[in-house]
Amino acid sequence: MPRQVYTAVVERNVTWEGEFATEPYEAGWAAEALIFIRVLKGDVPGHSAAVQISPDGIRWLDEGTRIMLPRHPDGLTMARVSHFGNWLRIAGKLPPGRNCTVLVYFVLKD
Repeated sequence: MPRQVYTAVVERNVTWEGEFATEPYEAGWAAEALIFIRVLKGDVPGHSAAVQISPDGIRWLDEGTRIMLPRHPDGLTMARVSHFGNWLRIAGKLPPGRNCTVLVYFVLKD
């Protein structure tokens, strides 16, 4: 049987500044996730975001994976995660005066 794959765009043209988090995404059916972050504009060199997991989509824990944000506009970065339970999101904090506008994709596979 072929594997099932689904791509969810969880952030589209959203500006991250200060503390940020994507919308929670329910992905319990998936065995693995590829998470892509594309910076459309902004300058955030050296900053990262954490992959977070949750049993209920309300309370969150860092999963352990950190994704370095792209250094330049139109940059793309990614991470692979598995064994994440049911809910996924990306969260982080940018210092004052720093922001970026992003696209975030979760590519989920069973």
